[in-house]
Amino acid sequence: MLNTQRVFSLPETLLAMAIGSVILLAAARFLPALQLAVLRQTHIQMLEDELWQRLFTVARHLQRAGYCPGVCAGQPVVIGREGRCVIVQWDANSNGRWETTPASDADRTGFRLQNGVLETLRGAASCEGKGWDKMTDPNTVEIDHFQVARQEHAGLAPVFNVSLAGRVKGGASPRIAAEFSVSGFNL
Repeated sequence: MLNTQRVFSLPETLLAMAIGSVILLAAARFLPALQLAVLRQTHIQMLEDELWQRLFTVARHLQRAGYCPGVCAGQPVVIGREGRCVIVQWDANSNGRWETTPASDADRTGFRLQNGVLETLRGAASCEGKGWDKMTDPNTVEIDHFQVARQEHAGLAPVFNVSLAGRVKGGASPRIAAEFSVSGFNL
């Protein structure tokens, strides 16, 4: 019985290996650039997610500001530091008053930009002082802009414009900015 199968000759095999090697080297040359582009895009997406989460947190508090089913004394919203700090009050437990002590039960929450970090403090009485908690990680994200602006409209609830911007620390990442507007229906 004769075997009629055709096999590759040595020159054909060497030529196929040479072509495959050239293709593999070309692909390997672009792999580091592709990995770097994916890493940059991941950092940008992480920063955008971080900014929007923090922005929605502040906006949610502003939207609830002033809520009180009873008689509450004080200012529901105090904007300080030219808009880089805001203190918001609302009756979280619907007991008809704004508690100020103890801090863990206080109905007042502050947000501020301090040294490239967005910070918060429950029970904040002013934009100054210590004990503020970091909302953003200073090792990975640098916040360079936080602004709260109040706009009054005759016959309508005030509108708060909240803007936040920053960049990923290290490397040449672009600056990402986000802005959100919310109505203060209880004001």
